[in-house]
Amino acid sequence: MANIGFISLGCAKNQVNCEQMMYRLQSAGHEILPGIEGADLVIINTCGFIDSAKSEAIENILMAGQLKEAGLVGKILVTGCLSQRYQDEILQEMPEVDGLLGTGSYDEVVPVVEQMLSGEQICRFGDIHKPEEECGRVLTTPQHYAYLKIAEGCDNRCAYCVIPSLRGKYRSRQMDDVLYEARMLAADGVKELIVIAQDTSRYGKDLPGHKRLLPELLRQLCRIDGIHWVRVHYLYPDEMDDELIDVLATEDKIVKYLDIPIQHINDTILKRMNRRGNGAYVEALFNKLRQRLPGLVLRTSLITGLPGEGEEEFQELCQFLKRAKLERVGAFAFSPEEGTPAANMEHPDQEIAAQRAEIIEELQSRIMDDYNESLIGKTMEVLSDGYDPEEDLYYGRTYADSPDIDGRVWFTAERTVKTGTFCMVTITGSRDGELMGEEAVQ
Repeated sequence: MANIGFISLGCAKNQVNCEQMMYRLQSAGHEILPGIEGADLVIINTCGFIDSAKSEAIENILMAGQLKEAGLVGKILVTGCLSQRYQDEILQEMPEVDGLLGTGSYDEVVPVVEQMLSGEQICRFGDIHKPEEECGRVLTTPQHYAYLKIAEGCDNRCAYCVIPSLRGKYRSRQMDDVLYEARMLAADGVKELIVIAQDTSRYGKDLPGHKRLLPELLRQLCRIDGIHWVRVHYLYPDEMDDELIDVLATEDKIVKYLDIPIQHINDTILKRMNRRGNGAYVEALFNKLRQRLPGLVLRTSLITGLPGEGEEEFQELCQFLKRAKLERVGAFAFSPEEGTPAANMEHPDQEIAAQRAEIIEELQSRIMDDYNESLIGKTMEVLSDGYDPEEDLYYGRTYADSPDIDGRVWFTAERTVKTGTFCMVTITGSRDGELMGEEAVQ
């Protein structure tokens, strides 16, 4: 049996795949190390979505290669989106890599690892459209929260996105399987479930009956004892109907925080992106959601420098942000990805795209400062994520903060606050964009 080290890169969905590989290998008798030094085999689970993600993956492969040359690690297996996308290039240009595993072959990780340990060079690329095989996980998040992946793949075919060709068509997990996993997580101490997929809002539409099942799934998740918060990521605006909004508004365990990626607001650009709906629909939806869900925090992602974006279209986006005052925004410069329709369209140069992303970030920082200012004096429920001895402060998150994406609340307390417990914190100020507070006396 071997010592296996992991490096997990990219999104939370990738992290779940990594946790499942860990479980399979551990169940087969291998030991999962907390780091990679001393590993007989290192698995680097990569992202290959945009240039920055590809660069990060390559840097980690080269770093592992240096450790291999120094005799500190054994073989290197590259898995995930980068391997799926660039299998030939990796083998030709990175001799330190001993094996590749595609996104359709995560379930084959045990025989692949064992063949590699026997001296074989392996390239395994299975069907990326096949149904997901149910599997346990070794949680790599803190024990009190976990990601709950409800589907794999994507059918949206946005013009700028390569994900469908890397992850396959949309495949929902059976609801009974999702609920069983959620109950097991709750039994292990998880208090916050973060519901994820490439597109959570289409959950169930590919199953027999072709009915969107997300509202019912969310109702059932809220019935699970031990779960205190249910957080929903990656809702697409065109699927936000009244049934779903009613569930989001009436279920107390669903935090009033929605991640709805819109990418842009200009109608022409949205059409060129192959996005459904238009700017007026998005703006009306956000207004409706704020009316139905008091205290709602909205997160979105935007791309600047998209094909067709001139100064007029960019200013329309800026004016929308000033009106909508979204609390959480991620802005990314357009990356022309080979194999996508948008890569062949005429678009502003990369420098302009990057400058526009910086302008969005500046604008958004002022909006976030105003939002943080509005919270001063309020007492909010906080999920404690830990204690920093150097700061002599506890830190945690309100409903408005998703882990590893948004900020923290730093707070003092007269007692010991256990990690993974909830407490009430009075907000007293902010520092570097994050909230400061003190535990409220009960």
